[in-house]
Amino acid sequence: MTHDAFRLIRPARQDTAVIFSSPHSGRDYPEAFLASSALDAKVIRSSEDAFVEHLFDMAPQHGAALLAARLPRAFLDLNRAHDELDPGLIEDVVRGAHNPRISSGLGVIPRVVAGGRAIYRGKIPLAEAEARIARYWHPYHTALRGLIRDTRAEFGEVIVIDCHSMPHEAIEAHGRPGQPRPDVVLGDRFGAAASPEVMGRVEAAFQRAGFRVARNAPFAGAYITQAYGRPSVLQHVVQVEIDRSLYMDEVKIEPSPGFAAFREMMADVVAEIARIGRRQVPLAAE
Repeated sequence: MTHDAFRLIRPARQDTAVIFSSPHSGRDYPEAFLASSALDAKVIRSSEDAFVEHLFDMAPQHGAALLAARLPRAFLDLNRAHDELDPGLIEDVVRGAHNPRISSGLGVIPRVVAGGRAIYRGKIPLAEAEARIARYWHPYHTALRGLIRDTRAEFGEVIVIDCHSMPHEAIEAHGRPGQPRPDVVLGDRFGAAASPEVMGRVEAAFQRAGFRVARNAPFAGAYITQAYGRPSVLQHVVQVEIDRSLYMDEVKIEPSPGFAAFREMMADVVAEIARIGRRQVPLAAE
């Protein structure tokens, strides 16, 4: 299924409670948006989780659905609440309680890309922001909620894998001296979004493939993890952040020569994670 906001690839037969979601990998940049931006076509892609959907696009072969954004994060951030509107960017928005994401320019309509570089030359009308949210944000989350509802009804539980990438410099900045840098950071909002067993099995899937894994630091999970993670009702969400330098040239925004081999490693991980959702008895609520 293809929508202006997303591509939904379903398996021939869904046989697992696992769903994969990639909200930041879209790269369909509207021409009018690029023309209105103060950034060139390459710099504006610096916040994009480039190629992440291709690291997980074998999920349907393993019985799991994949929901992937088409529009880029710089245009609309699907991993933010629809009402996280930035008064520094959007006209007629009243400044509310302090929100660190909005303050840093990373609301649902981002003001900046990586490095704090401003996307626009000035403010945009509130009507334009609301139109983007109506046309793209709501359909994406309607599709995700539908997948969650139907999967939980079928299997008695649901496990959403929220797929992302992280700049290598983010790992360098948050690393501890003398400690090896993680390749993958898993976020469950410190246990609020997924049960310990689900988190442990997702972690083990990456570790068996040879990845160094950290939990919740520096990324514990954002809106999708917070909004949909309800382990008490067997609805689990785990955010996955993969070091971009492992599979791409971050400057050129191109797959690295080892991309195909890395994707093969990820295929093993995806297959293992899909198996988590094939239990005969749902996980006990935590």
